[in-house]
Amino acid sequence: MPGATKPEAPAPRLVRAADAQAQAAVLAGAIASELRHALARRAAASLVVSGGRTPAAMLAQLARQDLDWTRVQLTLADERWVDADDAASNEALVRASLLRERAAAARLIGMKNSAPTPVAGADAAWRAIDAMPRPFDVIILGMGDDGHTASLFPGSVGLAAALDPDAPPCCVAMQAPAAPRERLSLNLAALLRARRICIQISGARKWQVYQRALAAGPAEEMPVRALLRQQSVPVDVYWCPDGAPAALP
Repeated sequence: MPGATKPEAPAPRLVRAADAQAQAAVLAGAIASELRHALARRAAASLVVSGGRTPAAMLAQLARQDLDWTRVQLTLADERWVDADDAASNEALVRASLLRERAAAARLIGMKNSAPTPVAGADAAWRAIDAMPRPFDVIILGMGDDGHTASLFPGSVGLAAALDPDAPPCCVAMQAPAAPRERLSLNLAALLRARRICIQISGARKWQVYQRALAAGPAEEMPVRALLRQQSVPVDVYWCPDGAPAALP
């Protein structure tokens, strides 16, 4: 209809779990449900995952989910500019925790490439990701104590441009406050080309950070605010009081 607008997404939905293991199980089940829904309607499904210790147990549980993984393509929300076999590599973590058991058949599109720097490698990384089915069916993100998400860090050079929702979707070079500092990240526009976004956090400190992110203030101060405030993509925040990372089952 002329003048019709896309319905606004609801405010972020909070999903509480009793502990880290329960959170991993609930989130893995929810992601698998979204992927099954996508595969029932389209030839392939797309999943974006994050690195770090928090999602490892969830990814291991996701690997056991019964779905047609041969039709699932996945990539990373961000990557440290290190080789894929480096212990700091998000790709290495995802391969170890997710690409096993049933999910071994999924196709992973990594970000790190042969370019000498993230700035030089950003375009090639995005070209590979841009060939995936989009909008992404599910994006799983974390949130740092400083309010960053993906590798969109407060104070990083180029952050304002990376948080522009009207920019072309792409990969952007970012500087982390801790080593390894050089990173690649999906920009906000790329993250918003999704059907659902899940943010996984745990512990009292992250709960306090999340509450600050919900309060007034610029997105550049806490980049996760850009996702929590947007009204185009549903956001589910999974939180549990157990701040200790769950071991891989």
